[in-house]
Amino acid sequence: MGKRHKKKAKGKSSKEAKHRRASAAPPRVIEQVPTADGRSVETKIAEPIGGFTEALRIDKGFSLAGLDPSSTPGFDGAKKDGRRVLAAAMDEFTDLTERLYAASTAGSRQGVLLVVQGMDTAGKGGIMNHVVSINPQNVQATAFKAPTKEELSHDFLWRIEKALPATGQLGVFDRSHYEDVLIVRVLDLVPEREWSTRYAQINAFERKVARSGTRIIKVMLHISKDEQRARLRERLERPDKYYKYTPGDVDARERWDDYMEAYQAVLDKCSTVGAPWHVVPANRKWYARLAVQQLLLEALRDMDLKWPAADFDIETEKARLAAS
Repeated sequence: MGKRHKKKAKGKSSKEAKHRRASAAPPRVIEQVPTADGRSVETKIAEPIGGFTEALRIDKGFSLAGLDPSSTPGFDGAKKDGRRVLAAAMDEFTDLTERLYAASTAGSRQGVLLVVQGMDTAGKGGIMNHVVSINPQNVQATAFKAPTKEELSHDFLWRIEKALPATGQLGVFDRSHYEDVLIVRVLDLVPEREWSTRYAQINAFERKVARSGTRIIKVMLHISKDEQRARLRERLERPDKYYKYTPGDVDARERWDDYMEAYQAVLDKCSTVGAPWHVVPANRKWYARLAVQQLLLEALRDMDLKWPAADFDIETEKARLAAS
Protein backbone atom coordinates (compact mmCIF):
# COMPACT_ATOMS: atom_id res chain seq x y z
CA MET A 1 0.00 0.00 0.00
CA GLY A 2 1.37 3.41 -0.89
CA LYS A 3 2.86 5.33 1.99
CA ARG A 4 1.02 8.55 2.64
CA HIS A 5 2.65 11.96 2.28
CA LYS A 6 3.11 12.71 5.93
CA LYS A 7 6.00 13.39 8.21
CA LYS A 8 9.21 15.23 7.52
CA ALA A 9 12.03 12.91 6.61
CA LYS A 10 15.15 12.76 8.69
CA GLY A 11 18.52 13.29 7.15
CA LYS A 12 19.96 15.42 4.44
CA SER A 13 17.08 15.52 1.95
CA SER A 14 13.67 15.59 3.64
CA LYS A 15 11.99 16.92 0.47
CA GLU A 16 13.29 14.05 -1.67
CA ALA A 17 12.32 11.46 0.93
CA LYS A 18 8.87 12.95 1.23
CA HIS A 19 8.42 12.85 -2.54
CA ARG A 20 9.40 9.18 -2.58
CA ARG A 21 6.80 8.40 0.09
CA ALA A 22 4.10 10.28 -1.79
CA SER A 23 4.86 8.40 -5.00
CA ALA A 24 5.39 4.95 -3.49
CA ALA A 25 3.41 2.17 -5.15
CA PRO A 26 0.79 0.16 -3.24
CA PRO A 27 0.30 -3.61 -3.61
CA ARG A 28 -0.47 -4.43 -7.22
CA VAL A 29 -4.05 -3.67 -8.16
CA ILE A 30 -3.40 -4.11 -11.88
CA GLU A 31 -2.91 -7.53 -13.44
CA GLN A 32 -1.31 -8.14 -16.82
CA VAL A 33 -3.16 -11.12 -18.27
CA PRO A 34 -1.84 -12.92 -21.42
CA THR A 35 -4.27 -13.02 -24.33
CA ALA A 36 -5.48 -16.34 -25.75
CA ASP A 37 -2.85 -16.35 -28.50
CA GLY A 38 -0.09 -15.53 -26.03
CA ARG A 39 1.23 -12.69 -28.20
CA SER A 40 0.29 -9.80 -25.92
CA VAL A 41 -1.24 -8.96 -22.55
CA GLU A 42 -4.33 -7.11 -21.50
CA THR A 43 -4.76 -5.13 -18.32
CA LYS A 44 -7.37 -6.21 -15.78
CA ILE A 45 -8.17 -5.21 -12.22
CA ALA A 46 -6.71 -7.98 -10.07
CA GLU A 47 -8.31 -7.06 -6.72
CA PRO A 48 -10.40 -4.29 -5.13
CA ILE A 49 -8.43 -1.09 -4.95
CA GLY A 50 -7.94 0.65 -1.62
CA GLY A 51 -5.58 2.69 0.53
CA PHE A 52 -6.13 6.16 -0.90
CA THR A 53 -7.13 7.57 2.49
CA GLU A 54 -3.86 6.45 4.01
CA ALA A 55 -1.84 7.58 0.98
CA LEU A 56 -3.34 11.06 0.74
CA ARG A 57 -4.15 12.06 4.31
CA ILE A 58 -1.64 14.57 5.63
CA ASP A 59 -0.06 14.70 9.06
CA LYS A 60 2.09 17.00 11.11
CA GLY A 61 5.10 18.17 9.15
CA PHE A 62 3.52 17.81 5.70
CA SER A 63 5.03 20.18 3.12
CA LEU A 64 2.92 21.16 0.13
CA ALA A 65 6.05 22.29 -1.70
CA GLY A 66 7.50 18.80 -1.32
CA LEU A 67 4.67 17.01 -3.13
CA ASP A 68 4.91 16.43 -6.87
CA PRO A 69 1.57 17.52 -8.44
CA SER A 70 2.11 14.92 -11.19
CA SER A 71 2.51 11.97 -8.80
CA THR A 72 -0.17 9.33 -8.26
CA PRO A 73 -0.03 8.21 -4.60
CA GLY A 74 -1.96 5.03 -3.91
CA PHE A 75 -2.15 3.94 -7.56
CA ASP A 76 0.50 2.46 -9.85
CA GLY A 77 -1.56 1.94 -12.99
CA ALA A 78 -1.62 3.96 -16.19
CA LYS A 79 -4.24 6.48 -17.34
CA LYS A 80 -6.36 3.82 -19.05
CA ASP A 81 -6.27 1.73 -15.90
CA GLY A 82 -7.37 4.64 -13.76
CA ARG A 83 -10.28 5.39 -16.04
CA ARG A 84 -11.30 1.73 -15.98
CA VAL A 85 -11.24 1.64 -12.18
CA LEU A 86 -13.26 4.87 -12.02
CA ALA A 87 -15.95 3.44 -14.27
CA ALA A 88 -15.96 0.05 -12.57
CA ALA A 89 -16.54 1.62 -9.14
CA MET A 90 -19.58 3.66 -10.16
CA ASP A 91 -22.08 0.93 -9.31
CA GLU A 92 -20.65 0.52 -5.83
CA PHE A 93 -20.63 4.28 -5.29
CA THR A 94 -24.29 4.50 -6.32
CA ASP A 95 -25.18 1.57 -4.08
CA LEU A 96 -23.45 3.04 -1.03
CA THR A 97 -24.96 6.51 -1.41
CA GLU A 98 -28.38 4.87 -1.81
CA ARG A 99 -27.76 2.90 1.39
CA LEU A 100 -26.76 6.16 3.09
CA TYR A 101 -30.09 7.70 2.15
CA ALA A 102 -32.09 4.56 2.95
CA ALA A 103 -30.59 4.36 6.43
CA SER A 104 -31.77 7.93 7.09
CA THR A 105 -35.38 6.84 6.53
CA ALA A 106 -34.97 4.49 9.49
CA GLY A 107 -33.51 7.09 11.83
CA SER A 108 -29.81 7.13 10.95
CA ARG A 109 -28.22 10.57 11.34
CA GLN A 110 -25.23 9.79 9.15
CA GLY A 111 -24.23 11.95 6.20
CA VAL A 112 -21.09 12.80 4.25
CA LEU A 113 -19.59 16.18 3.39
CA LEU A 114 -16.90 16.43 0.69
CA VAL A 115 -15.03 19.74 0.73
CA VAL A 116 -13.04 20.42 -2.45
CA GLN A 117 -10.51 23.26 -2.61
CA GLY A 118 -7.88 24.15 -5.18
CA MET A 119 -6.51 26.88 -7.40
CA ASP A 120 -8.45 27.77 -10.55
CA THR A 121 -8.33 24.98 -13.18
CA ALA A 122 -7.31 22.42 -10.52
CA GLY A 123 -10.27 20.24 -11.53
CA LYS A 124 -13.06 21.00 -9.07
CA GLY A 125 -15.62 20.99 -11.89
CA GLY A 126 -14.30 17.68 -13.17
CA ILE A 127 -14.90 16.12 -9.76
CA MET A 128 -18.50 17.32 -9.90
CA ASN A 129 -19.04 16.02 -13.44
CA HIS A 130 -17.16 12.73 -13.35
CA VAL A 131 -17.42 11.57 -9.75
CA VAL A 132 -20.42 12.75 -7.75
CA SER A 133 -22.89 13.55 -10.53
CA ILE A 134 -23.43 9.87 -11.29
CA ASN A 135 -25.96 9.75 -8.44
CA PRO A 136 -27.49 13.24 -8.30
CA GLN A 137 -30.60 12.16 -6.39
CA ASN A 138 -28.63 11.67 -3.18
CA VAL A 139 -26.10 14.48 -3.73
CA GLN A 140 -26.45 18.03 -2.48
CA ALA A 141 -23.85 20.19 -4.24
CA THR A 142 -23.01 23.82 -3.46
CA ALA A 143 -20.60 26.01 -5.41
CA PHE A 144 -19.58 28.93 -3.22
CA LYS A 145 -19.00 32.17 -5.08
CA ALA A 146 -18.15 35.62 -3.72
CA PRO A 147 -20.46 36.26 -0.76
CA THR A 148 -23.62 38.29 -1.35
CA LYS A 149 -24.48 41.44 0.56
CA GLU A 150 -26.78 39.42 2.79
CA GLU A 151 -24.10 36.80 3.44
CA LEU A 152 -21.58 39.48 4.32
CA SER A 153 -23.97 40.82 6.95
CA HIS A 154 -23.58 37.53 8.85
CA ASP A 155 -20.71 35.56 10.34
CA PHE A 156 -18.59 33.92 7.61
CA LEU A 157 -19.83 30.46 8.61
CA TRP A 158 -23.51 31.40 8.30
CA ARG A 159 -23.84 30.52 4.61
CA ILE A 160 -21.78 27.38 5.12
CA GLU A 161 -24.03 26.04 7.86
CA LYS A 162 -27.08 26.69 5.70
CA ALA A 163 -25.60 24.53 2.93
CA LEU A 164 -24.69 21.50 5.05
CA PRO A 165 -26.07 18.25 3.62
CA ALA A 166 -29.26 16.81 5.01
CA THR A 167 -29.12 13.51 6.88
CA GLY A 168 -28.61 10.66 4.43
CA GLN A 169 -27.05 12.83 1.72
CA LEU A 170 -23.63 13.34 0.26
CA GLY A 171 -22.94 17.07 0.35
CA VAL A 172 -20.26 18.54 -1.88
CA PHE A 173 -18.72 21.99 -1.40
CA ASP A 174 -17.01 23.45 -4.48
CA ARG A 175 -14.91 25.90 -2.51
CA SER A 176 -16.00 26.48 1.06
CA HIS A 177 -15.46 28.28 4.35
CA TYR A 178 -11.74 27.94 3.65
CA GLU A 179 -11.96 30.79 1.15
CA ASP A 180 -12.22 32.99 4.24
CA VAL A 181 -8.64 32.11 5.18
CA LEU A 182 -7.34 31.81 1.62
CA ILE A 183 -8.43 34.56 -0.78
CA VAL A 184 -9.42 36.77 2.14
CA ARG A 185 -5.92 36.42 3.55
CA VAL A 186 -4.06 36.83 0.26
CA LEU A 187 -6.02 39.87 -0.90
CA ASP A 188 -6.23 41.49 2.55
CA LEU A 189 -10.02 41.65 2.38
CA VAL A 190 -10.28 41.80 6.16
CA PRO A 191 -7.67 42.69 8.81
CA GLU A 192 -5.28 39.94 9.87
CA ARG A 193 -6.57 40.11 13.44
CA GLU A 194 -9.92 38.95 12.02
CA TRP A 195 -8.94 36.19 9.58
CA SER A 196 -6.27 34.79 11.89
CA THR A 197 -8.96 33.80 14.43
CA ARG A 198 -10.94 31.89 11.83
CA TYR A 199 -8.79 28.75 11.88
CA ALA A 200 -9.94 27.98 15.42
CA GLN A 201 -13.53 28.87 14.52
CA ILE A 202 -13.40 26.49 11.56
CA ASN A 203 -12.05 23.66 13.69
CA ALA A 204 -14.79 24.17 16.28
CA PHE A 205 -17.44 24.30 13.54
CA GLU A 206 -16.20 21.08 11.93
CA ARG A 207 -16.13 19.30 15.29
CA LYS A 208 -19.78 20.24 15.73
CA VAL A 209 -20.64 18.97 12.24
CA ALA A 210 -18.79 15.69 12.84
CA ARG A 211 -20.54 15.16 16.18
CA SER A 212 -23.89 15.54 14.42
CA GLY A 213 -23.10 12.39 12.40
CA THR A 214 -21.63 13.87 9.21
CA ARG A 215 -18.37 12.38 7.94
CA ILE A 216 -16.13 15.20 6.63
CA ILE A 217 -13.71 14.53 3.76
CA LYS A 218 -11.54 17.52 2.89
CA VAL A 219 -9.59 17.52 -0.37
CA MET A 220 -7.11 19.99 -1.78
CA LEU A 221 -6.48 19.49 -5.49
CA HIS A 222 -2.79 20.34 -5.88
CA ILE A 223 -1.89 21.62 -9.34
CA SER A 224 1.43 23.08 -10.50
CA LYS A 225 1.74 26.63 -11.79
CA ASP A 226 2.95 25.37 -15.17
CA GLU A 227 -0.01 23.00 -15.52
CA GLN A 228 -2.40 25.80 -14.65
CA ARG A 229 -0.84 27.96 -17.38
CA ALA A 230 -1.42 25.17 -19.91
CA ARG A 231 -5.05 24.76 -18.89
CA LEU A 232 -5.70 28.49 -19.02
CA ARG A 233 -4.08 28.64 -22.46
CA GLU A 234 -6.43 25.89 -23.65
CA ARG A 235 -9.39 27.96 -22.51
CA LEU A 236 -8.13 30.87 -24.62
CA GLU A 237 -7.57 28.70 -27.68
CA ARG A 238 -10.93 26.89 -27.72
CA PRO A 239 -14.20 28.77 -28.30
CA ASP A 240 -16.05 26.12 -26.29
CA LYS A 241 -13.82 26.96 -23.32
CA TYR A 242 -14.05 30.76 -23.42
CA TYR A 243 -16.86 30.77 -20.87
CA LYS A 244 -14.54 29.14 -18.34
CA TYR A 245 -11.86 31.79 -18.64
CA THR A 246 -11.71 34.69 -16.19
CA PRO A 247 -9.06 37.42 -16.53
CA GLY A 248 -8.80 37.40 -12.75
CA ASP A 249 -7.18 33.97 -12.97
CA VAL A 250 -4.03 35.58 -14.32
CA ASP A 251 -4.10 38.13 -11.52
CA ALA A 252 -4.20 35.27 -9.03
CA ARG A 253 -1.15 33.69 -10.69
CA GLU A 254 0.82 36.77 -9.74
CA ARG A 255 0.13 35.91 -6.10
CA TRP A 256 0.81 32.19 -6.50
CA ASP A 257 3.39 31.99 -3.71
CA ASP A 258 1.06 33.86 -1.37
CA TYR A 259 -1.72 31.38 -2.13
CA MET A 260 0.59 28.41 -1.52
CA GLU A 261 1.59 29.95 1.81
CA ALA A 262 -2.09 30.40 2.70
CA TYR A 263 -2.87 26.80 1.74
CA GLN A 264 0.04 25.54 3.82
CA ALA A 265 -1.34 27.45 6.81
CA VAL A 266 -4.76 25.83 6.28
CA LEU A 267 -3.19 22.36 6.14
CA ASP A 268 -1.09 23.04 9.23
CA LYS A 269 -3.88 24.53 11.35
CA CYS A 270 -7.05 22.75 10.20
CA SER A 271 -6.19 19.10 9.62
CA THR A 272 -7.76 17.46 12.67
CA VAL A 273 -8.51 13.92 13.78
CA GLY A 274 -12.20 14.31 12.98
CA ALA A 275 -11.70 16.26 9.77
CA PRO A 276 -8.26 15.63 8.25
CA TRP A 277 -7.06 17.15 5.00
CA HIS A 278 -6.17 15.03 1.98
CA VAL A 279 -3.92 16.54 -0.68
CA VAL A 280 -4.53 15.09 -4.15
CA PRO A 281 -1.91 15.71 -6.86
CA ALA A 282 -4.04 17.12 -9.69
CA ASN A 283 -1.80 17.59 -12.73
CA ARG A 284 -3.25 14.33 -14.06
CA LYS A 285 -7.02 14.86 -14.24
CA TRP A 286 -7.79 11.17 -14.45
CA TYR A 287 -5.86 10.48 -11.26
CA ALA A 288 -7.47 13.33 -9.29
CA ARG A 289 -10.96 12.07 -10.19
CA LEU A 290 -10.05 8.50 -9.30
CA ALA A 291 -8.48 9.56 -6.00
CA VAL A 292 -11.50 11.58 -4.87
CA GLN A 293 -13.87 8.77 -5.86
CA GLN A 294 -11.82 6.28 -3.88
CA LEU A 295 -11.63 8.57 -0.84
CA LEU A 296 -15.42 8.72 -0.87
CA LEU A 297 -15.76 4.98 -1.34
CA GLU A 298 -13.39 4.20 1.50
CA ALA A 299 -15.31 6.53 3.83
CA LEU A 300 -18.67 5.06 2.83
CA ARG A 301 -17.43 1.50 3.27
CA ASP A 302 -16.12 2.38 6.71
CA MET A 303 -19.59 3.60 7.73
CA ASP A 304 -20.89 0.01 7.45
CA LEU A 305 -24.17 1.10 5.86
CA LYS A 306 -27.04 -1.38 6.07
CA TRP A 307 -30.36 -1.51 4.26
CA PRO A 308 -33.07 -0.77 6.85
CA ALA A 309 -35.30 -3.64 7.89
CA ALA A 310 -38.98 -3.53 6.95
CA ASP A 311 -41.24 -1.95 9.58
CA PHE A 312 -44.24 -3.98 8.37
CA ASP A 313 -45.10 -7.66 7.97
CA ILE A 314 -43.76 -8.63 4.57
CA GLU A 315 -45.94 -11.71 4.04
CA THR A 316 -49.08 -9.82 5.02
CA GLU A 317 -48.28 -7.08 2.54
CA LYS A 318 -47.57 -9.63 -0.22
CA ALA A 319 -51.01 -11.15 0.38
CA ARG A 320 -52.71 -7.78 0.40
CA LEU A 321 -50.94 -6.80 -2.81
CA ALA A 322 -51.92 -10.05 -4.55
CA ALA A 323 -55.56 -9.53 -3.59
CA SER A 324 -55.68 -5.92 -4.67
